[in-house]
Amino acid sequence: MIERDIEAIKKVYLDGVERNTPDEVKKTPVFNLSEEGESTLILNRQLVEKWGLEEWLANFKKEATVSTAGIRGIQNVLYPWDVRFPINQVGVALATIAKVLALKEKDGNKTLHKIAAGEVRYNTRQFVDLITRIQAGLGVRTHLALGRKTMPIWLVSFLIFMNDYDGGEYVTASHAVSSKTATKDLDSEGSQFLPEYSVASVSKIEGIIKEAKENGYAIKLSSINDPLITEDFDGIADYTEYLKNGVATPKSLSLIKEQTDNGLKILFDFGGGSMFNAMSPILENLGILSVFDFYRAKEDPFFYGIGKTLKLNPQNNQEEFFDLSCDISLLEVVKTAGFEEILKEKPLGYVVIMVDPDGDRIVLGQVEPKGRADFLDKLGIGYIAVNEEKIFTVYQPTFGFLMLMDFYMKQLKEAGVFNDYPRLMIKTTCSSLAWDEWAKFNGIAVVNTPVGFKEIAAIMKKTEKQIKDNPQKEVSIKDAFGKEINLGVQPRLIFGGEENGGMIVGPEQYIKSQNGRLAIAMREKSAGEAAVLATAMVARFYKQKKFLSDYLNEIYVSNNISFKFYFRVDDTYYNESEPNPEILKKAKQEGEMKRDEIYSFYLSLSLAFRGKVITLEQARDILKDLFGEMNFDGLKDIIFVTDGVYFDFEDMFVEVRKSGTDAKMRFFFCGQDQQKCQLFSKELAKYKGGIPELFGRYISKDFREQAQNLADKIYSDYFRQGL
Repeated sequence: MIERDIEAIKKVYLDGVERNTPDEVKKTPVFNLSEEGESTLILNRQLVEKWGLEEWLANFKKEATVSTAGIRGIQNVLYPWDVRFPINQVGVALATIAKVLALKEKDGNKTLHKIAAGEVRYNTRQFVDLITRIQAGLGVRTHLALGRKTMPIWLVSFLIFMNDYDGGEYVTASHAVSSKTATKDLDSEGSQFLPEYSVASVSKIEGIIKEAKENGYAIKLSSINDPLITEDFDGIADYTEYLKNGVATPKSLSLIKEQTDNGLKILFDFGGGSMFNAMSPILENLGILSVFDFYRAKEDPFFYGIGKTLKLNPQNNQEEFFDLSCDISLLEVVKTAGFEEILKEKPLGYVVIMVDPDGDRIVLGQVEPKGRADFLDKLGIGYIAVNEEKIFTVYQPTFGFLMLMDFYMKQLKEAGVFNDYPRLMIKTTCSSLAWDEWAKFNGIAVVNTPVGFKEIAAIMKKTEKQIKDNPQKEVSIKDAFGKEINLGVQPRLIFGGEENGGMIVGPEQYIKSQNGRLAIAMREKSAGEAAVLATAMVARFYKQKKFLSDYLNEIYVSNNISFKFYFRVDDTYYNESEPNPEILKKAKQEGEMKRDEIYSFYLSLSLAFRGKVITLEQARDILKDLFGEMNFDGLKDIIFVTDGVYFDFEDMFVEVRKSGTDAKMRFFFCGQDQQKCQLFSKELAKYKGGIPELFGRYISKDFREQAQNLADKIYSDYFRQGL
């Protein structure tokens, strides 16, 4: 996309925000953050009612209990105090106070230490300043990055753990649309909040609003120069050392430098996000900076138009702004990133590393000859035409991560240390079965979890607890399928990750914080770590003159992998880019009702089978009755995997789950036959809700209405076991 097109689309977007913001909102900011001294806002009944805070809290509470990565929502990107939107300055202030009060109640009267930081979202600096000054006003020592620069999530998480801080507040919406933001709540280990912490915070907000209505509640902002606010870290040296103890081995760094001298170049596309500030000096410390061509390194909350487009609205026949998100794991988003122009002069074999705004997701791509398209089709890999001679192959994380974990294993074997410890993979149930097949072939234990990196971190914590309690005993963990997985004695994490682009690896020696706390791996996915590992892999195959797709095919063959084909389909039931908050709110609510209606069918079916209300044969009959075009004879099992419904076939799986924070359904397909997966995806998309006749006959209304409560209990029991 050329610059003038991006600017034209951005103008349509911002003009829509401006046009839909009343003058009263524009003229009445809530907090004056330019005021350097202390200030106090008295929240009273009148303001509670004027700002609709009880309704806001009801929505906040609903999302707090199910959110997988911070409570995200749309904001007014030009006027962030606009309370008509779910994320606004008042809501952030209340949530910040509540989290401090809950933490003080838990930890007593000790001085709390928290990091406040963020990525490049609209108004990030204002939200970080607001959080910082409220925390200081409540006696919390708040640590900020030097120069108050933006920072990737993995570095914030790392510093919280290593410094034994009490937690952190990180302003981000990861890969979501530009109008969204959130504060990702990080605990004392740098992990995303556990459900009970979120619930405790909600309880505190309820108390604040009650007090405000009865007696008034003072929200105090400290001065800008409060002694409890310190700019005291960048984390570059510490993270460099961490990488040197892990993926940045002397052999890998030497290989990268050698091949750089031989002409290797890699495009590092930051997408306008937050990673450049940290990654550039880290790469320089590692001595491999010169291998990269940096692109879109300057921060941009519009993300250089990635995912942005104009579409015709059939209801009014007008062209409107539409944001697909900046989720680079989706080929439709990558297609908006302008790679046809960027790569037209680049040589065959040229590799691109793409990361998202907060630096927790990574996707690889490579320029290949157009003549290899049929080969790529057989592997199930997507690509974009660059010109008549070249295509740009995009390795969705299913494929990219399989290559990275295999390459990392080979590194360990070459170093003669692979067999020193039992090896462990932690992955989500909806990620590719090719990963499980690879792990089984190589004698690596696999623990499958629900979606969300906090779920992966929870398995780490459960593993560490058992190691601490009895270092010489084999670790045993129950996964989301209900299986007991033996991890062996003091296992090492070879890979932890999700299909959506987030991954982490564990070092050979457990990580140790300043106060002696041990961890098998860091608590947040890191595109920084993955980028260093990927660069070493690219250097090896540059030397061997081998395309990444050839390496992937070798992995399939040498590891007896049959579940090669994988894709995800997102079904969204409203336009997240609607600039009018009232229309947006109504559309989202209607979309959530549609989402819940559709998911209720799958959830009730799985729980009825789990509870022996129906047999597998009856479940097949229900599915055949609804989806007549598909063959369900090969369906072996239907499993509620604590946050989704997993249909296990002899030659494929389908997982269906609803988004916890948005009006979306997600469908995951993985199998041995690409056409079969595609057929299932088309047929499942046809179901738009309602009670199918056979389904209603076999599964009672009472059971269906209680299904979500039963699902919540199953998840809660699973999550807390062993923590």
